[in-house]
Amino acid sequence: MSAYLATESAHVPVMVSEAMKYLAPKDGEIYIDGTFGAGGYSRAILQSADCQVFAIDRDPDVEIFAEKLGQEFPSRFNLILGNFADMAELLVGRGVEKVDGVVLDLGVSSMQLSHAGRGFSFSHDGPLDMRMERQGQTAEWLINSAEEKELADIIYNYGGERMSRKIARAIVNARGEKPISTTLELAEIIRRAVRRYNDKIDPATRAFQAIRIWVNDELEAVAKGLASAEKLLAPGGRLVVISFHSLEDSIVKNFLNEKAGKAETYSRYMPLPEKKSLAVFSILTRKAVKPSSLETAENPKSRSAKLRAAIKIKPKEAIC
Repeated sequence: MSAYLATESAHVPVMVSEAMKYLAPKDGEIYIDGTFGAGGYSRAILQSADCQVFAIDRDPDVEIFAEKLGQEFPSRFNLILGNFADMAELLVGRGVEKVDGVVLDLGVSSMQLSHAGRGFSFSHDGPLDMRMERQGQTAEWLINSAEEKELADIIYNYGGERMSRKIARAIVNARGEKPISTTLELAEIIRRAVRRYNDKIDPATRAFQAIRIWVNDELEAVAKGLASAEKLLAPGGRLVVISFHSLEDSIVKNFLNEKAGKAETYSRYMPLPEKKSLAVFSILTRKAVKPSSLETAENPKSRSAKLRAAIKIKPKEAIC
């Protein structure tokens, strides 16, 4: 049984009504939920229209939720274990070459954060893992193996942590005495290094976020996932992305602006094209949509969420 089962009822998908408004599911169409989690968006799509949903997730522990959804919506729901960055290849492997909508809810899920054994949270003691798909290098390997400068760069670049050098130095000093192997060990090292911080967030927040992003190569996955969605979407197909991190949102914003012919991207995750391209998306959200005050009051974790949406169009003319 999945370790997430007990936390299913606590999981609330962010801005689900707004996501459905922009996705606009219709009968007979095909949709992708690229970040399945506990299935909140998949369920909303399936309830909105007599359509088909292919859900993708890196985490094998979500299969318990997929099984329940498959029983409720037989023949209309399918789970694919994999990375949404590879969605085009994953769907073609299922005989699907074009879809009518893609929704992505980026970042770590609340179930992963609440399960101590996954090692994502600094609030629960557990192994320093942080791998979404339980493959590849762990956070423990990074913390105990990376050079001080590399650690500082990761914590600064992916977490925006201004005390990254001080934290990296403290980690290196601590691991010199003994390996760092648990989340609370690491959190305490960071807290001692930072000492005082903004009272609204734990001093370990940004560093843990940065380490998680590095372990799962999350920013690269966002860039590849957006390109994959562009390839899969049929004309008239809609893309809806909810992000919780400024770097993720920047990648999404730059991608949509560049693909809509409004601006060119300067992100290292979205390299500057050699020549100007045809517009292939029309942006539906003039600026990022944020959760309502009611939603943030009921679900404080939604505060940092931003939703952007676009519709795929047939290229008509070069952008000059």
